[in-house]
Amino acid sequence: MAVYILLADGFEEAEALVPADILIRAGIKVYLTAIGESLVVTGSHGVSVNADIMKDKMDLSELEALVLPGGGKGTAALASSDFVRQSINQCVANGKYIGAICAAPSILGSMGLLTGRRAVCFPSYEKFLDGSIITGNSVEHDDIFITAKAVGASFEFGFELIRVLFGNDEAEKLRKGMYYKSN
Repeated sequence: MAVYILLADGFEEAEALVPADILIRAGIKVYLTAIGESLVVTGSHGVSVNADIMKDKMDLSELEALVLPGGGKGTAALASSDFVRQSINQCVANGKYIGAICAAPSILGSMGLLTGRRAVCFPSYEKFLDGSIITGNSVEHDDIFITAKAVGASFEFGFELIRVLFGNDEAEKLRKGMYYKSN
C-alpha cells in the first residue's frame, strides 16, 4: 500500500507535509512525487523539498491513495498536467482514494468528479466545484474523494486519510499519540 503526494512548484508546504507525516506514522509508504523536471520542489513559502521520486516512477499498482496539496501556483501546475489528470482518472477507474486540500479540489471539480458530492475547498475556489454540495466543514469524505478546506485543516485531512485507509480506531490512536485535539 502506498500513497503518492503530488508536488509541483508553488505547493502549500503544510498541506503536503502534515498529511505525509501522519500517513508515515501509520506505517504507510508515502512517496512525495515531483511532477516537474526536478526532484527539488519549492513550496509557496519558499521551502524547498526533496521529493522521493519523479512522476514517471509511480507504481499505480501499489497506489491506495493520491493526494493533491493546494497552493495557488502548485494547484495551477497540477491542473495543467496531463499526467495528473490521467492519474486521477486511473484512481477513479480503480476505486482508489483521492485527497485534495485547499485549492486542489478545484481540479476534481473542473473534471466533473465532485458533481453531486459533498466537498470543500478554499472559498475563492468554490466556483470550480459547480454542482457539488459545498459544506461548511473542514474536511469532507464522499465515496473515494476526501477534500479539505485550507491549510488549517491539514491535520484533520491527514487523520481522515488514515480513517478511510485503516478505520476509526487507528485514526484515534494517532490523534491521541500526537496529542491532537480537534475543535
